[in-house]
Amino acid sequence: MEGDCLSCMKYLMFVFNFFIFLGGACLLGIGVWVMVDPTGFREIVAANPLLITGAYILLAMGGLLFLLGFLGCCGAVRENKCLLLFFFLFILIIFLAELSAAILAFIFRENLTRESFTKELTKHYQGNNDTDVFSATWNSVMITFGCCGVNGPEDFRFASVFRLLTTGSDEVPEACCRREPQTRDGVLLSREECLLGRDPFVNKQGCYTVILNTFETYVYLAGALAIGVLAIELFAMIFAMCLFRGIQ
Repeated sequence: MEGDCLSCMKYLMFVFNFFIFLGGACLLGIGVWVMVDPTGFREIVAANPLLITGAYILLAMGGLLFLLGFLGCCGAVRENKCLLLFFFLFILIIFLAELSAAILAFIFRENLTRESFTKELTKHYQGNNDTDVFSATWNSVMITFGCCGVNGPEDFRFASVFRLLTTGSDEVPEACCRREPQTRDGVLLSREECLLGRDPFVNKQGCYTVILNTFETYVYLAGALAIGVLAIELFAMIFAMCLFRGIQ
């Protein structure tokens, strides 16, 4: 009876670790996609230090879970106490780190609000100055997504640095101008009319709404995946310790 219970525990441990292995692969894939994605998500991440830090944490966690899932599978199949103990301790550290990251994300969520992005844009945006990382990033985002400012073209009326560096007649930066097609290499419909803020030639939608609508599904998927990985890790730790105690 005890042997059957141990055997069942071993296979359950293998199954949970296989899911951790897959979860780690998914997190690693999402992290890599965020960093190299050509559709503009990389620029959004680069615009906020918290997001870029989160992307690197995602890569690190994904890589560790990928390796530890493989390690746990080996430990379960071979019934190796040393591997199981090593696996338990590292999963525990990762579990606590992920929990801490989730708590910090909740605490600092106000840094990712519409108001905070608007404040940063009006304070630091320098127009077509591509030597400034912040401005170059925002230009890439606006061109890629066909949007203007955080809320719309009106944001640039209050952008102090932008108003100081550009001529008084420029209502919006060139990055807000409509293009055909809407890519960096696209031809401006009318640069002069756009800079004057004329409606048919300016992208009117704010980037916050456009980006939120574009990536809303991905955010929910990432959240569901994170919760699933945490639950699997918890069960894997329980089964690892039970298997460790059951091995003679």
